Amino acid sequence: MNRRVTVARERVASPGARLLLEGDGYSLALFNVDGQFYAIGDSCPHQGASLCGGKLQGRVIQCGAHGLRFDLASGYLLNSTQLKVPSYPVEVEGDQLHILIPAQESAQ
Repeated sequence: MNRRVTVARERVASPGARLLLEGDGYSLALFNVDGQFYAIGDSCPHQGASLCGGKLQGRVIQCGAHGLRFDLASGYLLNSTQLKVPSYPVEVEGDQLHILIPAQESAQ
């Protein structure tokens, strides 16, 4: 069964806002980029640094530890398909945002 992580939309209401979400078996970074919401795993695949606090430019997040840059929509390292952070769909439902984590990741 897929896991749904629900967040009040007001917590990331303004463009450029971000939020670190940690719970049972997950650590996610949620971003508002001009009213579009993106959710990714918060751990950089290079050495595990948090991505939530990195430099945000449009829908690109730059890891603060070593500068790797990831597309928030796809999760891929820019200009490569060799390195990727998990990216998750975000559904907007009224005042709530729902991040959908596939069952196989929820079980890990």
